[in-house]
Parts: sequence; structure tokens; C-alpha cells
Amino acid sequence: AGVPVVLHTYHGHVLSGYYGRLRTTGLRVMERGLAQITDRLITVSDRVRDDLVEFGVAPVERFTVVPLGLDLAPMFASAAHRGVLRRELGVPDRVPVIGIIGRLFPVKNHRLFLDAAARVAERHPEARFLVVGDGPLRTDLEQHARKIGLADRVIFTGWRHDLPVIYEGLDLLVVSSVNEGTPVSAIEAMAAGCPVVATRVGGLPDLVDDGRTGQLVPPGDAEVLAHAISTLVADRTQAARLADAARVEVERRFLASRLVDDVERLYLRLLAAKGITAGVRNEASAEEPVS
Repeated sequence: AGVPVVLHTYHGHVLSGYYGRLRTTGLRVMERGLAQITDRLITVSDRVRDDLVEFGVAPVERFTVVPLGLDLAPMFASAAHRGVLRRELGVPDRVPVIGIIGRLFPVKNHRLFLDAAARVAERHPEARFLVVGDGPLRTDLEQHARKIGLADRVIFTGWRHDLPVIYEGLDLLVVSSVNEGTPVSAIEAMAAGCPVVATRVGGLPDLVDDGRTGQLVPPGDAEVLAHAISTLVADRTQAARLADAARVEVERRFLASRLVDDVERLYLRLLAAKGITAGVRNEASAEEPVS
């Protein structure tokens, strides 16, 4: 079609943790082939880039890292919805509400969240747990919640479109995934002032500065995850400190305006490298986004 510049943006990948060995191998081979006909490969975090290099998709110099940029204004204003979620659920203000947001799919590892929740409930019997989202594992997860004694403590909400209301009502957001790019739910929670506890996988260490803007835990360990959750539930001062630092960080790093500027500079630079300058502002020499 004569398109002068071909780009491929990875918001994450399915090259580990999603499928069996045969399918995963096929996907890696396909990605390597597509990379050969692509001018520039873009990832949303250093870790996603490093994963793709490790899996042999392309050498590191073929990649540019452009972090996500989002319209976070509704999240920054989430305090306007104070008390709405708790009134809906009939949960008093002092009762801890811990949530997870995302599609109910194996890579998100909701079962780990539920197993940790059961341990948290032993230490904080009043706690309630929210599973926001839907997917093929919902029935299995609902059954598992009943099996481990959480039937009266876990609420499966399905998909919700009023996420600022959700984040404002949570005391804590958990990301329990076995693999991630840069989860939007974590960025949104941080913008809304909701502390985050997440597994140390994928792009999460690039997003969450452990002990400063949130807590990171090893993947797959329900006891360690439960301890991190319980610590923040019990120490609201520490939770507030993490939330305040996280809010400042996401405002600095993840606004939509910054993303637009980064992408524009990259596009202009790539077009200039092809000798295409007609109708383009003289910004192609601007420094490329972090890579």
C-alpha cells in the first residue's frame, strides 16, 4: 500500500503465561517475522521491551518505550463520589474494602486474590472484597469463593462504567496477575488516591516503586500478598502516604498530553529518517522518547 512507516505498539504481550508451549512458540515465531517488516517497535514499559528482546522478537535497538498516557481527570476528581459505593453496598466507612479490577481470565490470577482474601479475612473479619469485571472464569471463581468461605465477603460486580466511584470506595486495589504490560487499573487507582498492592511481574515494577508509591509482592504467593494487604489495612497512615506519592507520580508520568507529545516526536523523527518533510513541522530533530 506504500505506507512509508510501519509501527507496532505492544501494550503487553501473550508470549508467556497465556497459552501452552506449542501455541506460545508459534506466536513468538510470528512476532519475529512481523518485526522484520516493521520500522519501529513501541512498548509501554521497559519491562515489556526487555521481555520481547528476551523472547527474540527483535534486538533492543529496534524498540522505543513510550509509557501510557491517559485522561486521568475523572480519577483525580474521584473524591466527589465519596461514600457512593459504600452506600450502594451497605458497607460502613470503617470497614476495609479491597478490590481487583479486570477481565476474569487466567493471566489475571483472580484465584490468588481470593486465596489471599481468605487469609486477610482471618485477620480482619469485617473486610469486604470486590471483584470488578467479567469473563469466562466467573463461575469458577464464584465457586472457589464459596469453597474457601468467602461467599458472604466477596462481591462480584461484573463490569462497571463508574470507575471513579469504585476507586473512591476502595481502601486498596490489588493486581494479582502472572503477567502484565502496564495495567490501566493500577494507574487509575493511583490517580484516584487508592493504594496499590501488585505482583512483581511485567511492567508493574516500572509503574510501582515498591515501598514508595505502592507495594510489590512475588507472584503466586497468597500468604505474602495477604500480609501486604493486611499491613496496609491496619496502617492507614502508611496507606495514605503511599497513595499520596503515587498520585504525584502518575500525574508526572501518565497524562494523555505527555503521550501525545511523545508519539508526535517519534512519528516526526521516523518520517524525517525516510526523507518525508512536506507539511511536517520542523520538530523531527526533537529528542526521541525514552528508549
